[in-house]
Amino acid sequence: MTRKYFEKLVAQALRDIPESFREAMENVALVVEDYPQPELLEEMGIEPPDTLYGLYQGTPLPERDWSHGNVLPDTVTIYQQPIVEDYCDDDEIIRAIHETVIHEFGHYFGLSEAEIEEIESRYWRGETDGDDR
Repeated sequence: MTRKYFEKLVAQALRDIPESFREAMENVALVVEDYPQPELLEEMGIEPPDTLYGLYQGTPLPERDWSHGNVLPDTVTIYQQPIVEDYCDDDEIIRAIHETVIHEFGHYFGLSEAEIEEIESRYWRGETDGDDR
């Protein structure tokens, strides 16, 4: 899968996030990289064959106070090759990208793993937040 096509799928996943959440996203960059760096995996205690599909780096919104400002953007990184290597067809890759984008932006909004998993579950059942203009 080409980088250009993968990036198009990531952009679509971002557009599929409910508008009410997209409107609240500020000063956050979404990037695609091939693989997570080995040093990052080691730092996070992730040993092969485990890897990352995505990573949020920054200060979650609920942890910010009045003095938070004039800072570099938070970053959501989506790792292309682990996703492409772990899923065998385009439909599975698209689903993995969507789940990863939702998951990482969940961290941006300060959600717990359990809360993120519930949102992912509702998303794939076709439920929305009711504000999908």
